[in-house]
Parts: sequence; C-alpha cells; structure tokens
Amino acid sequence: MKQQAHVVSTGMYRYTHRREAGADIHDVFIEKSVFRALFSCIGAAFLLGSVCRALLLKETLCLSSFWSVAFSAIIAKWLQYKPVKKESLIIMPAFGVQLEQHFWSGRAHRQFVPVSKILKPVLNECVTPVTCYWSLALLVRDEDEIMLVFKKLHPPVKMLVPIWKALCAFTNSDSLSPPVVLPPDDLCKPVDQDGVVEFRVEHENIH
Repeated sequence: MKQQAHVVSTGMYRYTHRREAGADIHDVFIEKSVFRALFSCIGAAFLLGSVCRALLLKETLCLSSFWSVAFSAIIAKWLQYKPVKKESLIIMPAFGVQLEQHFWSGRAHRQFVPVSKILKPVLNECVTPVTCYWSLALLVRDEDEIMLVFKKLHPPVKMLVPIWKALCAFTNSDSLSPPVVLPPDDLCKPVDQDGVVEFRVEHENIH
C-alpha cells in the first residue's frame, strides 16, 4: 500500500518520505539548476586556463601564480555540478537497508546492507578547510570505515534528523527489542540536543 509522501524542501535539496510495499523510503533530491551547471563549466575552464598559463609561463612563476591556481581550484570545486539526481535510503523491515544513487543520465547504483551488520547510525558534523556540513553514516560490523548514507549529496541537518531517527528505531541502537518503523509524525518531532551522536572530522575524508 502506497502512502502520501511527506515533503521538506530547501533552495537546493528536497526530501520526501513515503511508505510503499512495506518499505520505508527516504529520498533526497537535488534541484537541477541550469545556472549552476553553467557556472560549473566556467569554473572548470577558469581553472584549466590558469594552470595552462602557469605552465606556459613557467620561467616567470611567482607566488601570485600559485595563488591564482589555488583560488581557481577552490572556485571550481565550490561550483562543481553534481550529476546525481537523488540519493535514497530504503528501510526493509527484518532484512536491512538499501542505499541508492540515481544519476541524471539514468544510471543507478544500489548497495544493500543486512540489518545484522548495522551497529548504529550516526550524525557527523564534517569540517573541511573550505566548508562545514552534516552527514549521516552507518557503523557497520567488520568494517574499518563508516558507511555514508548519502555519498554525493550534503542535505541540511533538518532533513537528516528524521532519517537518523528512522534508522535508530529500525536498528534499535539502544535496546534489544525487534526492529520497528516509526510513523511519519514521530519522525518530524524535535530531537533533544543529547540525542544526536556527533563527532568532528577535521579533514576532507568524504567523497
């Protein structure tokens, strides 16, 4: 049975939550922007031009040349156009979760994680030299690194909290009772400050 989707939207991202065929589906879409794609191309061209100019004039390299290339790289990275259309988390009761990436080209990548391997979902505040954002990850049994739920997109924390709460209820991080799926109303209730698992990542380790 398909239920009406719950939608939260910002300028860049749109989050939807729905139930379908017994599965709990959380989608995060990135709003397609023609201007962002155009600026991304301009930023990449600017970076390429700066590098070529520095190489062609290598006999007169100076500190300003390196600063120009570094600045161009930062601008190109900031304006980078993401080919991802949406990323999804599908919670399958008694089985596990499926992580999906859907691209504008029509290609899709899916990864299934059995519930027996999920230790705990965590919210991370990630700090890099040029930006700061939140991410949602899974602590997975027998894995050395955390598994990001959204590998390409960086939705705001107000979209991540309902998904984190749904994962906590499903995995029963703090209890031994069977997995459950929270109703949509419970997912939208505010979370106490102590309820969010947080640690800082001081370098850019997420791709």
